[in-house]
Amino acid sequence: MRIGFIGDIVGRPGRKMVRRFVPELRKSERLDFVVANYENASHGFGLTEKNARELLGSGIDVMTGGNHTWDKKEIGGLLEALPLLRPINYPEGVPGRGVRSFEVEGERLAVVNLMGHYGMPMVDNPFITANRVVEVLESEGIENIFVDMHAEATSEKRALLMMLRERVSAIFGTHTHVGTDDLVIDRGCAYVTDVGLTGCRDNVIGMDAKVPIERFLTGLPGRFEVPDRCRAILQMIVVELRDGRAVEAYKIRAYDEGDREIVLKARMEV
Repeated sequence: MRIGFIGDIVGRPGRKMVRRFVPELRKSERLDFVVANYENASHGFGLTEKNARELLGSGIDVMTGGNHTWDKKEIGGLLEALPLLRPINYPEGVPGRGVRSFEVEGERLAVVNLMGHYGMPMVDNPFITANRVVEVLESEGIENIFVDMHAEATSEKRALLMMLRERVSAIFGTHTHVGTDDLVIDRGCAYVTDVGLTGCRDNVIGMDAKVPIERFLTGLPGRFEVPDRCRAILQMIVVELRDGRAVEAYKIRAYDEGDREIVLKARMEV
């Protein structure tokens, strides 16, 4: 089973890169399933129905969320109607769900959306929640378990790997928009601290630089805006799973000029 994962899709430039590259990457990388994080996909904050259907129609099978999941009012209904997840450690009674299983190439794949604590909205303990959901999936005989850990703190993501590396297939971090170079397969679990954004690469975490600079200079608030024009990038991790274990993983960067490159590789140590 070969899975592609795209980190935070930021605004129109990110969606454009998905439309342009995901269909051909599904073919060239022989992807059986594609996961992506949607929480910044509509104007940088949340997800609209129009944009959800656009992304799902571009070759994405399921999308995960994060702290901006609730920024668009219509999201509650979308979580029920479309293959969209929100962090599983929101309290009971919150719309939507944080885990979903799929049939992929004759095997079952579970996708889990988890959110960290540091600098994030108040949610249940992600580590206790993760242990519980993995126990349930194991009891159901699901070996292929994929986790999007949406967190600010690198330590939280790394600690989750140490806790679950022998029980889940992949843990890929999102939220900071800045890709890290620590892709590894540890005891059969593929891991990277942050996949990095898909969107503008020549600004500040996908947003026009003017407001962030003003905030850093003055401390005054301002609304972040996604630029209408920019130099864009798509960043995807490809991971191959066998019997619930990751055996190969690599990162692809695709640029709006049409170039693509593999920038990180990791293989399972036997």
